[in-house]
Amino acid sequence: MSKRDTVVHLFAGGCGGTVGAILTCPLEVVKTRLQSSSLSYYVSGVQLSAVNGASVAPMPAPGPLHFLKLILEKEGPRSLFRGLGPNLVGVAPSRAIYFAAYSTAKEKLNGVLEPDSTQVHMVSAGMAGFTAITATNPIWLIKTRLQLDARNRGERRMSTLECVRRVYQLDGLRGFYRGMSASYAGISETVVHFVIYESIKRRLLEAKMTQNMDEEEEVPKVASDFVGMMLAAATSKTCATTIAYPHEVIRTRLREEGTKYKSFFQTLRTVPREEGYAALYRGLTTHLVRQIPNTAIMMCTYELVVYLLSG
Repeated sequence: MSKRDTVVHLFAGGCGGTVGAILTCPLEVVKTRLQSSSLSYYVSGVQLSAVNGASVAPMPAPGPLHFLKLILEKEGPRSLFRGLGPNLVGVAPSRAIYFAAYSTAKEKLNGVLEPDSTQVHMVSAGMAGFTAITATNPIWLIKTRLQLDARNRGERRMSTLECVRRVYQLDGLRGFYRGMSASYAGISETVVHFVIYESIKRRLLEAKMTQNMDEEEEVPKVASDFVGMMLAAATSKTCATTIAYPHEVIRTRLREEGTKYKSFFQTLRTVPREEGYAALYRGLTTHLVRQIPNTAIMMCTYELVVYLLSG
């Protein structure tokens, strides 16, 4: 891969991640709150809480739309964009690193393994995920802490710099890497996603080539091609997310301030024991509602930018 191609993939990945993050930030906040061990909300003016396995009978979490309404009523619209700053700071380099690493790894592995095989896509996605997670975990930890910082209307909200100082004062440098083990476990989601996505994308390209066999010149991409890529991304991400979702809940628990959760497997045992296995899937609906359009927008933007800059 030439230096220009690498830059194109870096830029395209960053653009795709940024656009998706901005448009779906409110759903990201709702999802994180639902995954938390401290779920506080108002029902008929009464605050109900379930904090770290308290003896109070657990209350069912509200649906995404109802919880969205509760946040708006209690905290105001600005709360739906908590953590957007770190998200924007992190999403561009994270996605850029990911797509560049994925493209580079795939090119190298195509010379060793069967070109564009399932094995190539799986290993490439895994290596790209590991690289991006290791480089950007501190940013995502700050984002999660800010999203969990629930304040009533009029109360002063914690800033990003205050959050950084607080994490360092309480846990030192190690504190910025809390939840990274769960993120590594989540690489399985990324691998499944890209294997399915590349398979669907290849079939779409083969179908188009079959339809245009008689044309000598390369057929330019049209709107339907990008719609097909969006549908491929949405389908693959839905399957992958449903399979690997528990790591999302575990990661949020590990990133909470003052949490009793210490490691991936300890959290995996503790949550079902205290809250039932359903707690490992809390917020799944919200996550899917957010992730499907986010992934579709991200992948389509990525493919569009690569196409425009490579022309």
